[in-house]
Amino acid sequence: MAGNMLANYVQVYVMLPLDVVSVDNKFEKGDETRAQLKKLTEAGVDGVMIDVWWGLVEGKGPKAYDWSAYKQVFDLVHEAGLKLQAIMSFHQCGGNVGDIVNIPIPQWVRDVGATDPDIFYTNRGGTRNIEYLTLGVDDQPLFHGRTAVQMYADYMTSFRENMKKFLDAGTIVDIEVGLGPAGEMRYPSYPQSQGWVFPGVGEFICYDKYLEADFKAAAAKAGHPEWELPDDAGEYNDTPEKTQFFKDNGTYLTEKGKFFLSWYSNKLIKHGDKVLDEANKVFLGCRVQLAIKISGIHWWYRVPNHAAELTAGYYNLDDRDGYRTIARMLTRHHASMNFTCAEMRDSEQSEEAKSAPEELVQQVLSAGWREGLHVACENALGRFDATAYNTILRNARPKGINKNGPPEHKLFGFTYLRLSNELLEGQNYATFQTFVEKMHANLGHDPSVDPVAPLERSKPEMPIEMILKAAQPKLEPFPFDKNTDLPVKDHTDVGDESTRGSRGTCEN
Repeated sequence: MAGNMLANYVQVYVMLPLDVVSVDNKFEKGDETRAQLKKLTEAGVDGVMIDVWWGLVEGKGPKAYDWSAYKQVFDLVHEAGLKLQAIMSFHQCGGNVGDIVNIPIPQWVRDVGATDPDIFYTNRGGTRNIEYLTLGVDDQPLFHGRTAVQMYADYMTSFRENMKKFLDAGTIVDIEVGLGPAGEMRYPSYPQSQGWVFPGVGEFICYDKYLEADFKAAAAKAGHPEWELPDDAGEYNDTPEKTQFFKDNGTYLTEKGKFFLSWYSNKLIKHGDKVLDEANKVFLGCRVQLAIKISGIHWWYRVPNHAAELTAGYYNLDDRDGYRTIARMLTRHHASMNFTCAEMRDSEQSEEAKSAPEELVQQVLSAGWREGLHVACENALGRFDATAYNTILRNARPKGINKNGPPEHKLFGFTYLRLSNELLEGQNYATFQTFVEKMHANLGHDPSVDPVAPLERSKPEMPIEMILKAAQPKLEPFPFDKNTDLPVKDHTDVGDESTRGSRGTCEN
């Protein structure tokens, strides 16, 4: 029976603090981190996740990498007997929900933007976003002779060479490749740093000269040289009906609107495909899983236009699956999909936002499972209450425990956001321990679960037409139970139900 039950075990990771490595690339919290890791080990967690900031490691100049601080952190994680998920964080820290420190992308990269500001994502008003380089420069050799994709590939190669000890030891099991702001594969369509406030629809972010030229060429090739980028989609804090683009029978339903949305979302998929192909070459043969993160844009999900998802680059409508296309691209690279907002209940959301996080989670997880992917989740906001944990448990095993073997669907893993002293104290810690136990199907911690096989080479490039076949017909998501069959119970529940060539391999 225990063997069969083990197939229901969902791994639990905890995200380390944003500033575990300081803004001057030093590790100064050794004693504190060691004590925290000990508490996590005692709680039975499987591992931790960490942002490996590009802005710190390659901050001094091109190819001048300094991994020393991260090696010290990884040593502590290894000593604690925990697994490690490493995020290749090619984005800025600061300007998003929960960001408490500011780590920009490397200064020497930003210096290129002083003479060519179009290296940054740009909105229709011309405002630049310096969180992440525009995907328009993926193949432009503007950075001391390197393209953006080459910089990302070189960084990952240096990581692999410098962290060989941890890769060979099986400590590092997951490489999450940052593909946009907040490390998520999306456009920076809702930046708080530029005044966006929930639940604004956000803006399309493709008005740098590189993406604009790409669109004009694509439109001309399609026989419409007169088509321009949208000028009727409103501003960050508009509601859909205030815009011509998203209103009922708006531009998004016209031939021109559909062409633009396809182009915009396809560019994002191709960006992910390109960077993952490089990551796959770098980590080929390593016992790691590649992963990407998709943002949980749950506001305006209940209206036909799905406006906030569209501006972020997810071409998802009531009759079109904007997530299964991404999942299909990932199958080529043996990569997994990490999705957020796993703790949210519809009943906790305000009515005005037309928000549906539960249906969104159901759709995205189903899309990943249909394409045969490992699917993982995170919570979007810090929570310590049973309501949130029970929602995560429900999403982790949508039809509950199967005592005779693997459940029909389950998460490959869950990462709790984020490690803090508050999590490790008193009732919060007790409730978290219970949650971990339930995720492990009451079996206790087992390091042998889901061993990672050596990474195989990506399959041949998939034509975009083949990827887009996953969009329609949009299938019903798999059924999810209303509640988990292994609930956490506590007495402090604050949840409110009302409210190029190979780059070298690890195994030779």
